[in-house]
Amino acid sequence: MNPNTTTARNLYDAFAKGDVPTVLGGLASDIRWVEAAGGPYGGVSHGPMEVLANVFMKLGGEWDGFAAIPHQYVAEGDMVVALGNYSGTFKATGKSFTAPFAHVWTFQDGKAIAFQQHTDTVAHREPMQ
Repeated sequence: MNPNTTTARNLYDAFAKGDVPTVLGGLASDIRWVEAAGGPYGGVSHGPMEVLANVFMKLGGEWDGFAAIPHQYVAEGDMVVALGNYSGTFKATGKSFTAPFAHVWTFQDGKAIAFQQHTDTVAHREPMQ
């Protein structure tokens, strides 16, 4: 297996366990993390602390049972694409959602240097209304 695929799998496993320090530790200090425009957290974060503030803290604070479960990985060189599904319940409304995702990761020296999210942003925002 591509070592970058193993790294990506480990990041998803840590996220699923709520082990955010391990996830942040797998990100390069200058990671460029892009959440899909039109999504609830759309935009670009630079560095692990911005990812924590702009994405992970919001997911943890606003959602019950939020999950990002990959079911397939496609790897070539330093790039790994994870295909999977999001799910969760928005705390403020009690409404749930599921939506497919494609995450494009780029790795260098065993750390993620870039992340690009592709998802159905409408499905992700619906429970928030």
